[in-house]
Amino acid sequence: MNIDPSPLLEDGDRDPSEGLEAGQDTGESRGAAVSQGAGKADADAGADAGGGGDDDNALPAPEPPTWRHPVKSTLNFFYDLSGFFSWQFLSWLGVVQTCVSGGVFALVMSLGLPLFKQLGIGASRQQLYMTMIMSPWAMKPFIGVASDLFPIGGYNKKWFAFYSILIGLLGCVVLLAFYHGGAVKSAIDQGQDSVQHFADIAVICFTAVSYEASTLDILGEGKYSELMRLYPQSGSSIITYKFGWSLLGSLVTQMYVGPLSDAGHFHVLFWIALALAITPLYPTLVGWIPEKLRTSEEAGMAKVCNKWCLFDKGQYQEKKTPFILITLCGLAAPILAAVTTYADLAVGLAVSAVMIVGFTVATYYIFPRAFFWPFVAVVLFSMDWISMGSALGYYYTASEKCVPGGPNFNYTYYITVTGVVGSVVNFIAVILYQNTLSSWRFRPVLIFTIVIGSLASMVDVVIIMRWNLMLGIPDHVFFLLGNAIFENLIGILWSIPSSSIYAKMAPPGMESAVFAYTVGIANFCSMVSTLIGSGAIQWSGMKTLGDNCDFESLPYLIVLCQILIPMVLGIPACFLIPNVLQTEHLIDWEKEGWYEDRQDREGHESEKDGFAEDSRIESHLL
Repeated sequence: MNIDPSPLLEDGDRDPSEGLEAGQDTGESRGAAVSQGAGKADADAGADAGGGGDDDNALPAPEPPTWRHPVKSTLNFFYDLSGFFSWQFLSWLGVVQTCVSGGVFALVMSLGLPLFKQLGIGASRQQLYMTMIMSPWAMKPFIGVASDLFPIGGYNKKWFAFYSILIGLLGCVVLLAFYHGGAVKSAIDQGQDSVQHFADIAVICFTAVSYEASTLDILGEGKYSELMRLYPQSGSSIITYKFGWSLLGSLVTQMYVGPLSDAGHFHVLFWIALALAITPLYPTLVGWIPEKLRTSEEAGMAKVCNKWCLFDKGQYQEKKTPFILITLCGLAAPILAAVTTYADLAVGLAVSAVMIVGFTVATYYIFPRAFFWPFVAVVLFSMDWISMGSALGYYYTASEKCVPGGPNFNYTYYITVTGVVGSVVNFIAVILYQNTLSSWRFRPVLIFTIVIGSLASMVDVVIIMRWNLMLGIPDHVFFLLGNAIFENLIGILWSIPSSSIYAKMAPPGMESAVFAYTVGIANFCSMVSTLIGSGAIQWSGMKTLGDNCDFESLPYLIVLCQILIPMVLGIPACFLIPNVLQTEHLIDWEKEGWYEDRQDREGHESEKDGFAEDSRIESHLL
């Protein structure tokens, strides 16, 4: 799918300094970036995203950091990476991943266990709540397409990012108001109904923070997926860079969440969340997401709110079917999460099954077969892991009265100690992947991680069955050496190639939309599998709160849902992915000819009108 950018520029049809979507620039600016250092190519942020030019594909891939010279090799890696991606964009991406994805969002997700457990919310409902909080990540298709069809203030990404930051800040402010106003203690004193009401409000606030993180994430993903197509030799380097900063933020976050949760200082955590949520505001406003200024004079552009908000009516009218499909995909997640959380879980799961079949059938008819089969693989990958995460969290942190003779971990150990160890392992996994597995073909990497990841769940089974004590290994040691290391290691080893696959599935000229659609479907299916896990916890009769808890069914559910099903569904799905190297095209879009007729027609229209049409993300869909 990573093709030469020349088809997008139509030889002689457009000036290389015009019609540049964010992520494309001239060969001259790209040359400046290489010869004069990182960031030089981005002097004009409005037109340059740090990549472009026909000669750039000759540049070598960034050399990964090495153990022998960690500092020097890391600096060289950043310098080489800036040759493909501008320093402004790399800086913005680093801030977002460190402070938002790995910061405030990681904080919210870590708080789910101690906060809801303190409120007396059981594991099954807590997992439903966490699904609701995660739902904005499955909204990525809607967010991505909306940002491209509705330029605000002349920019497709800038103001969408800005408004998402405001929504995240609002969620933090409301939480702070409730905790400083004594609303939590009052709700607990008044009984379960008041507690339930407060928990619902907390979920909405957490979801607002999650919306900020998911919106900023998809805007960044759309940018680097576009550049990965232009420069396939960059491989998975930008994804490694992204995960590196996210892991750094997560490492720092987990250091303080556990101790402050044990102390009950949730208000302090919300102050920290507020500070982290606001950090991307300045780099977003000054234009570190470089993109072309859109105007109402462009062909097909209509005014919505005077000149402040525009509507790309031409793109919408010509591509109604895929636009509606992508929009429905993005809106399905929050609706499903709300139905299953606040209405009926079984009904929600039945509706979700219909939705998944519907999206799959629509994809079959709208997209070419070369895209459809990897899409099916993504659906299966995302559905094959049925999480027992909430039940495990409640088991490991259960009191002695709840689980006599159990692990009885406090939050400082369960969140902070194991989290820090896991983050360190994640850093090692990123370097390990970049130095070894990045040269593998996609199928072997995916099969390897599925098998090892499934077997890693045996650590939980061993602890619950107390077999580790029979071997003389304490819970703290066995959990740390097993779960904290292997599950984090496999998580990263899976995330990097899967993210690369999502990016490489996108056709030229519509990277953001299809990337958002693919990631959105993956997140939606993952959310459904989490809901299935919540139902399994509930229907198994598991008791996770109070005295004399009952976790008897948990090890059997783990074996079924986290070991057998992933291997039965996941391994065959790997063979739906083309067995190519990670630096090669996943889909040959030129050979598919899917967008060729549409592109030629647009080129002729541009010549006739004397207007060089910008290569929007959906410009070659049909």
